[in-house]
Amino acid sequence: MTYEQAAALLKEKDQSQLLRYYDELTQEQQAALLSQIEELDLDLPDLVRGSDGPKSIVRGKLEPLPDTMTVPEIEARRAEFEEIGSRAIREGKCAAVLLAGGMGTRLGYDHPKGTYNIGIHKDLYIFECLIENLKRTAEQAGGKLLLLIMTSDRNYEETYAFFKEKNYFGYDPDYIRFFKQELAPCTDYKGNILLEEKGKIAVSPNGTGGWFHSLKKCGLLDELHERKIEYISCFGVDNVLVHISDPVYTGAFISSGLDCAGKAVTKADPMERVGVLCLEDGKPSIVEYYEMTDDMINLRDENGALLYNYGVILNYYFKMEKLEEIISRQMPFHIVEKKIPYLDDQGVLQNPDKPNGYKYELLVLDMIHMMDSCLAYEVVREKEFAPIKNLTGVDSVESARALLQLNGVEL
Repeated sequence: MTYEQAAALLKEKDQSQLLRYYDELTQEQQAALLSQIEELDLDLPDLVRGSDGPKSIVRGKLEPLPDTMTVPEIEARRAEFEEIGSRAIREGKCAAVLLAGGMGTRLGYDHPKGTYNIGIHKDLYIFECLIENLKRTAEQAGGKLLLLIMTSDRNYEETYAFFKEKNYFGYDPDYIRFFKQELAPCTDYKGNILLEEKGKIAVSPNGTGGWFHSLKKCGLLDELHERKIEYISCFGVDNVLVHISDPVYTGAFISSGLDCAGKAVTKADPMERVGVLCLEDGKPSIVEYYEMTDDMINLRDENGALLYNYGVILNYYFKMEKLEEIISRQMPFHIVEKKIPYLDDQGVLQNPDKPNGYKYELLVLDMIHMMDSCLAYEVVREKEFAPIKNLTGVDSVESARALLQLNGVEL
């Protein structure tokens, strides 16, 4: 993109402030800025322009999800499911995507979250826990699983170097790929895109829901076609007990014939603050705890069991063909208030101490709602769910360590 093309585009989008310092930049900085302008979605600010703020996403009619597979049902058919899933993995039909674009900010750690060391008497990294879990799947199935690791622009180099330094924790590097999550511009409350440097636009990763589009943009979709991948799971970096595409889950999903599946845990109590699998206007969806009415929270079946009972743990399975069907459809952006460092009108960097603008994010839960059917697959919380979001307290390094030890992992 030339300067003239950029200037014309930005004038059309009412974002000409992005070229305010262009003449002060080196040729290399100018080229980088023009490249950023060409890459970014400049239509996103229209979501907040000319309004009193971002519009809330209107929910449709919510109902309990009928397609639920409970732990007793899974155990009764374990051998059947394990055989189906193991065969699919051995035949190379399955791949997994690790959503690892974040930093360990809430842990007071300014590095990729997966490189955080949670060991007590020895080194034990979050990434190491995940790879050990992946190796268990490969051993159980008797085959290898392709792992695609989604990083961000901020942590790609450090993440890649970390895996290389640790020799991929013993997993075959021929079955690991890294790719970058796409970025979205940050704006002030009026929709004006912010600069964080004179030659650099303020951006942030565009959320977990953009992973399939991002891997396509990075050229990995061609490899998935070459490998004849039919099923892709995705999971977050937070959960050190995650079972990655384990054969029983894989087999249950394949045998269900449904479009997608989500692992879920029974709610600890009706008021637990988790997203719950449900139907929305007849299609699978996830309703957040703060969107549920008291009637929904306490609704029970004839046996007294909660009907909105299965909290998701960010461990989903999708049919490849269904992902390719929805990739051209626009997902809803979630607009989040954040503290965004920016250059003021005098070109001075400001680090606000309270929210001053918006970031624009896609969420993986919206991918579920774009499917026609979904299997809720219940797992035992203490065996498969140990998220690390905080240093102490609930969903913390402390609680994850306790659950790892409960499952026989040495720290």
